[in-house]
Amino acid sequence: MSEIKKAVAAVPNVEVDDGHIRVTRWHFEPGASTGMHVHEFDYLVVPVTGGEFIVNNAEGLSTSMVQQPGECYKRQAGVTHNVISNSPRAMNFVEIEFLV
Repeated sequence: MSEIKKAVAAVPNVEVDDGHIRVTRWHFEPGASTGMHVHEFDYLVVPVTGGEFIVNNAEGLSTSMVQQPGECYKRQAGVTHNVISNSPRAMNFVEIEFLV
């Protein structure tokens, strides 16, 4: 009998949302994903643990991305993607959205 693995969702925890910024800590178990989504605001990502992700974009292209702990990067509003853990251990990053 074959084992069917159920997709695991990444877990967002909004830590700050004051109308100016929204700070969300994302937790990924191995294989977890955010699901396809569109970023409405410019945002900054701060990797906490680091690790490897697969990023699928709206056009269906996949790229590998390695985050290093503490090495932040910025993206502009309009990014559409699904972020999937490709590491054998749990990973976390903080996403800071600029709401104004």
